[in-house]
Amino acid sequence: MPDHITHDPMYNTVDRDDFASMIETGRYMVRTDAFDKIISQTHDHFWDPTDPAYIDFESQPFDLTKQTVMPLDFTLEMNCAVKDKLDEGQQIALANQAVRWSISQLLHGEQGALSLSASLCHIMRDPGAVEYASNQVREEARHVTGFTNYVKARYGTPLPCGATLAATLSDLVLAPEVYKKLVGMQMLVEGLAMGAFATFHSKTNDPLLQRLVQLVMTDEAFHHKFGKIWADNTVPQLSEDEHQRVEEWAAKVFQTIFFNLANAEQRRMIYAEFGLDWKWVAGAIQEAFTDTERRRLLSQNTNIFRVLIKTLLKAGIITDRTRDIYAAWVDMDELHREDDEVVGTDVAEEGIAYLRDINQHRKKLGRGLK
Repeated sequence: MPDHITHDPMYNTVDRDDFASMIETGRYMVRTDAFDKIISQTHDHFWDPTDPAYIDFESQPFDLTKQTVMPLDFTLEMNCAVKDKLDEGQQIALANQAVRWSISQLLHGEQGALSLSASLCHIMRDPGAVEYASNQVREEARHVTGFTNYVKARYGTPLPCGATLAATLSDLVLAPEVYKKLVGMQMLVEGLAMGAFATFHSKTNDPLLQRLVQLVMTDEAFHHKFGKIWADNTVPQLSEDEHQRVEEWAAKVFQTIFFNLANAEQRRMIYAEFGLDWKWVAGAIQEAFTDTERRRLLSQNTNIFRVLIKTLLKAGIITDRTRDIYAAWVDMDELHREDDEVVGTDVAEEGIAYLRDINQHRKKLGRGLK
C-alpha cells in the first residue's frame, strides 16, 4: 500500500480501485466542513469561456506580425546573441512563438490539474474533500477550454508539451501517494501557475490574454487554498521521517523544474523556421543568463520560481535540511518576512468583483449560471 502521509481524517484515502469503500453507508455520514467556505464561494467566481459576456475570443484582433504579445525583452532569446541574428520582423515572430510555447505549457498544465483533481475523487474518502475536488475538476475544465480558445484565436494550434513538464505532470497524476498529488499539484504547480498568470497579466500587450489569465486566477487562488489547508493540518503532525520525505521530494521536483522547464532543448521546435540551431541558441542563452542574472530575476515578486519557493516555505515544507538549495537563488530571510498572501491575489479579487457583477446581472435577466 502507498504511504499517503495523511494525519487529518479529512484526507483519508481508499485504493483507487476500491469503489466498495466509497458506497459504505457510514462514509456518507462523516463529512469535513473544512472546504465548505471554498465550495460555497464557487458561484462568486463562475465564468464561461464559451460565453462572450465573460470573454470574447472573436472580436479582439491582434496582429502577430506587427506586435508582440509580451514585451520583447520578456523572451529569453531576445536578451542574448540570438536577437542579433534576426531582423525586426523575425524578432517579433520568434518572441510570439516563444509566448505560444509558454501558453501551450499552461494549457497542458491545466489538463494535468484537471486529470489530477479527477483522480482525487476516486481515492478521497471524505465527502467534503470529494466535493471540493470535483468542483476543481469543473474549474480546471474551463481553463482548458479558455486556453484552447486563446490558442485558436491567436495561433491556430498549441505546441507539444515540453518533456520536463510532461514527465512531471504524469508523475503527479499517476502518483499513488496523495501527498504527492496535493503538494505537487496544489502547491508546486499551482504556485508556478499563479506566478506565471500574474506576470502575463501585468506585462502582456494583448487585452484578451490579460482578461483570460485574470479569470483563471479567480479560480486558481481557491485551488491554492486547498493545498494550504492540507499543509496547515498535516505538516505540523508529520514525523521527522515523514517530513524529510516530503521535503526532499519537493526539493527534487523544484530542481527538476527550475533547471529544465524552459531550456532551449525544450523549445527547439520554434527555432527551425528561423534557421537557428537549438544547441547554438542554448549556448547563447547560457552565456547571457549567468547565475547572477538568475538571482536578479528571482528577486521580482511575480517570478514564477520565487512564488513557488515562497509557497513551500510558508507551508513549513522547507527546513534547514533543504534551505540551501533555495537560498542559492533567493533571499530566504526576505521571503520569511513577507506575509502569506499569494502573488496575484489582488488581481483575482478584482476579477471576482467583475464576475460577481456579470453573474448578478444574468440572474436578473433570468439566465442563471451554467
